Amino acid sequence: MQVLKFGGTSVGSVDSIKQVIQIIENHRQKGDQIAVVFSAMGGITNQLIEIGRMATSGETDYMELVRRIEDRHFNVIKALIPVKEQSKVFAHIRGIINELEDLLRGVSLIRELTLRTHDLITSFGERLSTTVMTECVKSRRGDGPPIPAQFCDARKIIKTDSQFGQAEVNYVLTNQLIQEHFAKFSDLQMITGFIGSTEKNETTTLGRGGSDYTASIIGAALNAEVIDIWTDVDGMMTADPRKVPNAFNIPTITYAEAMELSHFGAKVIYPPSLQPAFARNIPIRVLNTFNPTHEGTVVSRTAERRQYTITGISSIDDIALVNVQGSGMIGVAGVSAKLFGVLAAHKISVILISQASSEHSICFAIDPRGAENVKSILDAEFATEIKHGHIDNIAIERELSVIATVGEGMKKSSGIAGKLFSVLGKNGVNIVAVAQGSSEINISVVINKNNLSKALNSLHNIFFQSEARVLNLYLVGTGLIGKTLLKQIFDQAEYLRSEKLLKVCVVGMTNTKKMLLDSKGVSLDEWRERLLTEGVTTSLPAFVEKIKEYNLPNSVFIDCTSDKEIVQFYESLLDANISVVTPNKVANSGPYAEYRRLQRTALNRGVKFLYETNVGAGLPIINTVQGLMTSGDRFLKIEAILSGTLSFIFNTFRPGRDGQPTSFADVVREAKEKGYTEPDPRDDLSGLDVARKILILAREAGFPLEPEDVTINTLLPQSCLDAPTIPAFFEELERNNDYFDNLLSAAEANGEKLRFVASFENNKAIIGLRTVGPEHPFYMLSGSDNIVSFTTERYKDRPLVIKGPGAGAEVTASGVFADVVSIGSYLA
Repeated sequence: MQVLKFGGTSVGSVDSIKQVIQIIENHRQKGDQIAVVFSAMGGITNQLIEIGRMATSGETDYMELVRRIEDRHFNVIKALIPVKEQSKVFAHIRGIINELEDLLRGVSLIRELTLRTHDLITSFGERLSTTVMTECVKSRRGDGPPIPAQFCDARKIIKTDSQFGQAEVNYVLTNQLIQEHFAKFSDLQMITGFIGSTEKNETTTLGRGGSDYTASIIGAALNAEVIDIWTDVDGMMTADPRKVPNAFNIPTITYAEAMELSHFGAKVIYPPSLQPAFARNIPIRVLNTFNPTHEGTVVSRTAERRQYTITGISSIDDIALVNVQGSGMIGVAGVSAKLFGVLAAHKISVILISQASSEHSICFAIDPRGAENVKSILDAEFATEIKHGHIDNIAIERELSVIATVGEGMKKSSGIAGKLFSVLGKNGVNIVAVAQGSSEINISVVINKNNLSKALNSLHNIFFQSEARVLNLYLVGTGLIGKTLLKQIFDQAEYLRSEKLLKVCVVGMTNTKKMLLDSKGVSLDEWRERLLTEGVTTSLPAFVEKIKEYNLPNSVFIDCTSDKEIVQFYESLLDANISVVTPNKVANSGPYAEYRRLQRTALNRGVKFLYETNVGAGLPIINTVQGLMTSGDRFLKIEAILSGTLSFIFNTFRPGRDGQPTSFADVVREAKEKGYTEPDPRDDLSGLDVARKILILAREAGFPLEPEDVTINTLLPQSCLDAPTIPAFFEELERNNDYFDNLLSAAEANGEKLRFVASFENNKAIIGLRTVGPEHPFYMLSGSDNIVSFTTERYKDRPLVIKGPGAGAEVTASGVFADVVSIGSYLA
């Protein structure tokens, strides 16, 4: 014997009912002996509850809802039952609707809805759907031979007490009636779910998960081989796929795990209602009516070994937390008993309990709709204790959610709680309360409701790492560096996913004209088109607010500009637990207090503020300094050539074949033509960019310098700096060629070369033009390379030298990309 139960979505439409009939036929073709339990059509039970409420309050238009219910069932009859057979089925359904209408008239007259009457009203959903399903199966309407089927009203075989709303089953009598019924009839039994009756034949309902309960009761009474719960998803999932897109199917799960997951919000099945089957060790299969070939999930006493330490994550979206605390509770026996005794007396269900080991406080989670009632009850019960100060005022905190991580594998694994708390902390999710049972298969945390999606996704990513961890990126600046970065991410995506289990998802981008945000991600092979066609007018404040509103886990803000205005948003982004990566030097070269504030904010919030490309583009300069500082080294001197532009100029400015120097103005002009300089070369030749870089290096080395502490020995004559236009600047530069020729000649005469060097020593930062001899590491520099020499206590005799390309879109973008990927590693 196999018992099949079909939920509301499975019998909710003509197409889905066709699929149900096919599933039944497939079982018959295989020779399976089956019984089938049906829920009401999707949404009908809620409509019946609303109709009862309307009738009680005297609203006259409840009959319109009754008509809709009738029409919905009539439409199925018209579509699936042959015309010549329809009239008798219409009459049968009309008779059931007439019974409902008579009942509602009585309710509307006396303006009272008892639990007994409420049960009777809600029973009509299953009675109507099962009647229609029985007739559809019997007729088949040309889709094959009719199936011998018989309507079975569960009220005749499931007997309960008179606790209306959630009746207790009389198993001795019920088992006897079920076995006698199935011994008497050989036709396929089509059974109403959710309902039963008292020994006086009063209609009762079986509470939440009632149709599952019906299937379980019948399966246990008949000692069924298996019970199939047919729903609209592919079994139980590692998380709710509506909230966690990466959730996937759980092939096998234990009764205990299913119980925990369902208690904390997993809606697929309601294991307490399946207890009769569990007691007989009958496995439950959760299957998808709309994908019947999928294996679904098997719930049984034991589950297959799996590679993950946890089985699934579930949540209750909206709870209230009641906190009872006070010094008078410490060491006082009976407080908990009194507290939960009064809750039980008022039939108040508690979702979660957490108690401090000091016994100073107890908090518990409840449905927020009953929070005020609970507070009133407890205020009255503990009035004396509150009056004498033994208990503080009973507080209720709202807008909370609870997340449960569940798995039998947690018993044998250490560090699960640490990993859970760590990943939530890194994503800025504050934990309000924690509960863990001694069975060690569930750790539950209460968090702020607005962080629920972020918490679920970040936990799923970290515990189910066969699915790639996700980094959500927001890019400001789609110019040369920004678009190069996007190309590098696109080209490297498959490698990162397969080898590093990291998915880099660009969810927002903006330039000076347009901005585009999409929480599901922007495909990097069409970002230009989408930004152009779907982007809206750029507003940086709006862009930043949207980032915070999305509240996605593992978010990273990338500033690929030199804009001075953007840095004002860094602190608020870090404070919102969003990491920041940037080649923009403005934030780190302003006032020292602002530099330190960003560092502290990132540290306090557990996120990253990374700027390797502030100095030397893709060269590992900042990381090297930070590594030496962290390991206890101390810096004595820093010397550096930090401008690719100036490096190129002074590597190119040398004596020609005839012994005469190349014109300095021509060298600058060539550098501009090659794109090495800013549009106005004075921005490079002024030394301000180099000053910012040596300032950043000094700060990273532990010295609190201010911008004004950097001495700039001006390279250009004042007349060049004062020139009103760029052409005028070059004219002045031509007039001063002799000045630069003399500098070059003097250096050559001493066997030295001209270099524009930034140095820091004895708390002094100086930049300017100087000469270096063959013994100096800067002597052999070529092209536009940067070079940095660190003299430290450990590298005193032979300085540590880093050399390589210090400018260019490719190397700068790769440095930014490396910072981004390092954040992904930090999340592991």
